Amino acid sequence: MSKLQKTYSMKESEIRKKWYIVDAQGKILGRLATEIATILRGKNKPTFTPHMDMGDYVIVINAEKVKLTGTKSQDIEYFSHSQFPGGKKFTNIQKMMQVKPEFVVEHAIKGMLPRNRLGRKMFKNLKVYAGAAHPHAAQMPEALDLK
Repeated sequence: MSKLQKTYSMKESEIRKKWYIVDAQGKILGRLATEIATILRGKNKPTFTPHMDMGDYVIVINAEKVKLTGTKSQDIEYFSHSQFPGGKKFTNIQKMMQVKPEFVVEHAIKGMLPRNRLGRKMFKNLKVYAGAAHPHAAQMPEALDLK
């Protein structure tokens, strides 16, 4: 009889999380979001375990300077509803970038995470700021250069 191989599953106490900082200036929104979602899930680690929050913390700065390609700046609209009859609201991405640029980046990344309790927990590890300033210097984040 041959030896049986066992799949290793990490324990909660063995997880070590790092802090990364990403500069979004000049980056394309969708490509930036996929890279960050991979890090938040922990799929970049060899010890990835699908049912646990393995991902690292990610700080995104300069969210207001992210780029959109093609005609996305005219095509993308965000939908909200006031819960009253006729309360539909559509907001263009150009206006949202002026009013609340953090929301645009957060929305793109959130759409690439699992839609369950674990995904909501992973999303809390994301910090997005419109400018270059952030209050997480004490965590000593490593600069992460994405493709």
